[in-house]
Amino acid sequence: MHTAEMVALARSRWPHVEIHCPPVAEVVVRLADDIAARLREAIEARGQALLCVSGGKSPVALFEALRALPLAWSQLTVTLVDERCVPPEHPDSNVRLVRAHLLQGAAAQARFVPWIDAPTPLLAEAAAQANALMAALPVPDVLVLGMGTDGHTASLFPHSPDLPRALDLATPERVCAVRLPEPPPQPNHPRLTMTLAHILRARCLVLPVQGADKLAVLSQAARDRNPPGLDALPISHILHQTTTPVSLWLPL
Repeated sequence: MHTAEMVALARSRWPHVEIHCPPVAEVVVRLADDIAARLREAIEARGQALLCVSGGKSPVALFEALRALPLAWSQLTVTLVDERCVPPEHPDSNVRLVRAHLLQGAAAQARFVPWIDAPTPLLAEAAAQANALMAALPVPDVLVLGMGTDGHTASLFPHSPDLPRALDLATPERVCAVRLPEPPPQPNHPRLTMTLAHILRARCLVLPVQGADKLAVLSQAARDRNPPGLDALPISHILHQTTTPVSLWLPL
């Protein structure tokens, strides 16, 4: 499916979603500008802002573009949407990723709230710690999601034995431990993820999607029934809901 076809399908299925279609060469800069503008508005309105970011390889360019923009960084708190249960210095750690690619230069003035700080983290203890940390933070102003080619978002993986718990909108948990499905995605580490309930508390969800393989997955999500059930792609639970604003980026 071409991007233009996906945009038409998305607009028909998700009329409540704000869709941006910049040229591929401009998407990172324009997305960073958009996020920065939303954070500035939050700081002006409330004196502070909370940015929640996802890990993986996809956001690296975005982090590096965002850190170069003028922001009142000392009034910004940054935390995670999901994490691998590994030590913070591990190559697969999202803490390490954020510190290396976002919190540099002026952006280092931001307050960072990592979920894991133990050299040998235990999954249940890490989940309890992350829940306590998130409970002490305000509502996220901007929450940046990604989407995998299996339709996962955050660390809400299809066929995970913990997916029903993580999707339960009645759960009091902000973060839960996630065992991976079989065969496991790579890197193969147990995960912590924000629950869907807490993701949807954010003031704005930002979702960039790029590449033919991911457009095919997005097309499948558009055809999932609404409201989505447990058999739907996890990303469908983000895109079919209408309570939390979603900003979807589909570069042409």
